[in-house]
Amino acid sequence: MTFLPIGPWPVLLVLVVAALVAVWWNPSSRSVPGESRATHWRLTAMVVLLGVAALRPAVPGDEVDASAANLNVYFVVDTTSSIIAEDYGNERPRISGVESDITAVTEALPGARYSVITFDQSTRVRVPLTTDSNALDAALETLIPEASEYSRGSSITAANERLGRMLEQADERNPDRGRVVFYLGDGEQTAPEPAVPFTIDPRLINGGAVLGYGTSEGGRMKATRSRFDATTDYIIDPATGEDARSVIDEDNLRGIGEQLGLTYVHRESGDSIEPVVSSVDLERFGTSAEVEAQRVRARQELYWPLLIGVAGLAVWELGASLTALSQTRRRKEAQP
Repeated sequence: MTFLPIGPWPVLLVLVVAALVAVWWNPSSRSVPGESRATHWRLTAMVVLLGVAALRPAVPGDEVDASAANLNVYFVVDTTSSIIAEDYGNERPRISGVESDITAVTEALPGARYSVITFDQSTRVRVPLTTDSNALDAALETLIPEASEYSRGSSITAANERLGRMLEQADERNPDRGRVVFYLGDGEQTAPEPAVPFTIDPRLINGGAVLGYGTSEGGRMKATRSRFDATTDYIIDPATGEDARSVIDEDNLRGIGEQLGLTYVHRESGDSIEPVVSSVDLERFGTSAEVEAQRVRARQELYWPLLIGVAGLAVWELGASLTALSQTRRRKEAQP
């Protein structure tokens, strides 16, 4: 079994000990309804499970190709409302192409560390650099656009500052690792002011591509009322009263490519991923000088069953507390 802690293990140990002290030696806990020795043991188990999960235990898995293990790969993804315009493939939303291309890139560059950055009205790091494919898959499954009812326009270069800072930090910490950037969007600038150009030093980027989605005819966009509530209604253009249509702006996308030193590639359903990853120099940033697909043993992560155990104990504890509170109220009501 191997461990890959999320932080320095002495710090994790101190946090676990402090939490256990709070569970067992908190004088005020005696006055909490439902407080019992069983409660103490449940809380203790939760703390211990969280502590072990923070160590990220794993067992060796199958051998996997890690020919790109010396690469950091950054996916910069447009999550504005236009990314769900239905003009990709057979009237599918553009985000379907984004998701499939990210999956294809990770398969073409096995063993790399991946990060996902999204931008709309704000920029977020959805996935910090990680080799955990489960985390990347989870991010793709929840990769949904901003709520259209709150959309006020956004810039296609909104990720400039966040991406630049991440690349600079990576260069300082691991200057020998390659840094590859894939920008995925439709190039539609909806902010009232022109887009500010990317100002990232091209020397910080060692390959990648700008990937464009959409058509010149454009596509309709279904409205989204909240992060988890999609509707069957389409966004209406207030100027015409008709369904709004988003159109790809390839000039903007080519401009972003020039600013980042990357090639622009228009993407359609069924396209090969080869033109997208062809700029990545695996001879320089691969795992071996001979550019051979090195085989390494994968890690089968064990932290997620521990987190499921924590969730189960939390539900148990909540139920026990509610039951104890209800019993206390009934006793008080029964008193004359």
